[in-house]
Amino acid sequence: MNITSTKTLHNGVEMPRFGLGVYKMTDREEAIQAMTTAIDTGYIAIDTASLYNNEVEVGEAVKASNVKREDLFITSKVWNADQGYDETLRAFETSLKKLDMDYLDLYLTHWAVPDKFKDTYRAIERLYDEKLLRATGVSNHQIHHLEEIFATANVKPMVNQIEVHPYLTQVEVRNFCTSNDIAVTAWSPLARGKIIDDTTITSIGQKYGKSSAQVVIRWHLQLGNIVIPKSVTPSRIKANAQVFDFELTNEDMQLISALNKDERTGADPDNFSFKF
Repeated sequence: MNITSTKTLHNGVEMPRFGLGVYKMTDREEAIQAMTTAIDTGYIAIDTASLYNNEVEVGEAVKASNVKREDLFITSKVWNADQGYDETLRAFETSLKKLDMDYLDLYLTHWAVPDKFKDTYRAIERLYDEKLLRATGVSNHQIHHLEEIFATANVKPMVNQIEVHPYLTQVEVRNFCTSNDIAVTAWSPLARGKIIDDTTITSIGQKYGKSSAQVVIRWHLQLGNIVIPKSVTPSRIKANAQVFDFELTNEDMQLISALNKDERTGADPDNFSFKF
């Protein structure tokens, strides 16, 4: 496994297992510098969303890099207020213009808006059929959401991006996704920094000569998760990628997984305020 390792999605597309999350990167210069640093370091995936308000910067960073567009994997998401069939098609067009790209590698429903998420996914299927997307997916979808989509979808989602970290291991959802050949991407993979000072993780890190963040990123990779740690600090962006020169033992993997307390740093998909 290395920084360009991929996971084969159920349509055969190779999705990078490691990438840069760009949530809350709203300062233009800082965002472009972070993305440029990541690409220069060897990251080949960037995960954005219309909500993040930095799709323009993603596009500029990609153009400014020495890496061909087709060698990068760009993900974006349709926000809740823009969901529905026609609305999603329009939102995608807006995102594509901001990114200044001809296609996206992956497009996700950001949250499962009641009475809309199935139509939103139907629009994503159409974009996929029209070859404007290389893969389809969803985010923050629980098992019952996925089952509702399965009932009407021609192509089931290839990816489900959910909050996963040692304090929220999401075993049931991850197992369901695995059994249905849906790749899991972990957002908030470091629990927004909450796990950094966990004594179990720091002690494991000392054993390998690695930081807590590096240990947890490695844990994600060995679990089979796609992981998108976010940082605007160049040194941390580089450090987050230094996780391919060691391997956690099964015992250490189990110790980290045992830290689960079903503690979210973000919203609960079943108790989300969908007021627009």
